[in-house]
Amino acid sequence: MIKSRICEILGIKYPIFQGGMAWVADASLAAAVSNAGGLGLISSINAGTEAVRNEIRKCKELTDKPFGVNIMLQAPNAGEIAQMVIDEGVKILTTGAGSPAQYMEAWQAAGIKVIPVVASVALALKMQSIGATAVIAEGAESGGHVGEIHTMALLPQVVDALDIPVIGAGGICDGRGAAAAFILGADAIQVGTRFLAAEECTVHQNYKDKILKASDISTIVTGKTLGHPVRSLKTPFSKNFAKMEADPAVTPEEILSFGTGALRKAVKEGDVNGSYMAGEVAGMVKKIEPAKDIVEDLILGAEKILRNPENILA
Repeated sequence: MIKSRICEILGIKYPIFQGGMAWVADASLAAAVSNAGGLGLISSINAGTEAVRNEIRKCKELTDKPFGVNIMLQAPNAGEIAQMVIDEGVKILTTGAGSPAQYMEAWQAAGIKVIPVVASVALALKMQSIGATAVIAEGAESGGHVGEIHTMALLPQVVDALDIPVIGAGGICDGRGAAAAFILGADAIQVGTRFLAAEECTVHQNYKDKILKASDISTIVTGKTLGHPVRSLKTPFSKNFAKMEADPAVTPEEILSFGTGALRKAVKEGDVNGSYMAGEVAGMVKKIEPAKDIVEDLILGAEKILRNPENILA
């Protein structure tokens, strides 16, 4: 069985994280992944601080295994969330969209293990210097907010630069991708897009249907002109967003207004005008299945390849 130091540090069976996808990652999905042996994560972008608190409490009822919370540091209520997770006894955090430096002292005093998402070696080194337990090196293949460097190039460079564990993310959907990440030096993997098709994922059925119908060229990156690139499925919304970005007559304020609330519309309502965030591997997701089956397929698939070199060299 694939084990790594991150399993010992976090108390999990398998070195696999479920992505803390905004509006998507709730108690239902997080508990299912944790019960399957991975690390389930709850998103802090979930209708406000109290709603996230409720999801944390619900997750505790659904699992006795470790789980965590993902905090988007640019969110208006990030400070409230930062204190709330301490109050609720959360012991594992992943962070994105900024530096968690201002919260690290309080989190560490509370015994919280902090694992930031990074998109460059420089940021990874900074996170190590402020006391991060590990980092998630997320390549541009991933869904949602993305950086510039792709996983194949980013992951080994972060691994080489750091002493703390590195979790590989972006473009991982099956055992082959997981094995590649482990070969590149990852201590664990993080998977988001495939879990959108988990039975326990509570996104609107329209969202799941779009994932299942996706191909290798079904995603688009928008928001670069605004400084916040996002990968999502090609839909009327994302195509219109791209057109607005390319039109010099359209102001950034108008573009931002057009995009406000679009992810929630997709997740909760299945609205055609929503933003269906997904990674480039969406075209590999072919069925809806239990989170347990997804976790085991990823880990057992990687084990099969890594234990039998002929599977690679044949």
